[in-house]
Amino acid sequence: MSESVVIEREGSLLTLRVDRPEKKNALTLAMYERLAVAFERADEDSSIRAVLLTGGNECFTSGNDIADFLEQPLSGLDNPVFRFMRGLFNCSKPVIAAVAGPAVGIGTTLLLHCDFVYVSRDARLKMPFVNLGLCPEFGSSLILPRLIGHAKASELLLLGESFSGEQAAAWGLATASVDSGQAALDKAREVAARLDNLAVDAVRISKQLMRAPEREALLKVIQHEGELFAERLRSPEAIAALSGFISKR
Repeated sequence: MSESVVIEREGSLLTLRVDRPEKKNALTLAMYERLAVAFERADEDSSIRAVLLTGGNECFTSGNDIADFLEQPLSGLDNPVFRFMRGLFNCSKPVIAAVAGPAVGIGTTLLLHCDFVYVSRDARLKMPFVNLGLCPEFGSSLILPRLIGHAKASELLLLGESFSGEQAAAWGLATASVDSGQAALDKAREVAARLDNLAVDAVRISKQLMRAPEREALLKVIQHEGELFAERLRSPEAIAALSGFISKR
């Protein structure tokens, strides 16, 4: 299953592409593990200047593979999901996301930790945690209210309302919205090429400085959310909601 994440190197750019179209790029624990290791190695490789994360031209990711998660419930913060979160969160290289189609659950929250996000206008982003008996993750309960206000964040996190790529850009959740998934990829590669011509240490230090003021508080929130998320996965509410989701599928 880990081969459902394609890793490609083009010069100084490392591209991580989720490639499981038959399941709308749903993420399994094996895929999380492969992504986590890729981010960790990219951070250690001085020849890599930027990381591009994408799901291709038509679908970013439909979120977690529910059946896989029910079979292998999260047991602690050392599992592949949280290893992936740490890998992305700690990556000192610029991370560029190219988003098209569905971006569900962590497919939206991970964008909050990318440095550049280019999204097709008709993309559909959604964080249906409560709808599945779960709770927000990856720092979204802290970042979203600060970024878009408590009232709008409540619509997205408590009601699980979906929104478009165009709205994501207008609210500051994305760098820009573009015409298509291919346009998002093209723009991401263009930005990677620009970064390749800039001073490496200056880029690294600038990213570090921008993130430093909230880093420790955000780490604590991510850990607390993770503990509660793992608890919720074992709750009767979540088991019923997730099982019902699978039966409908």
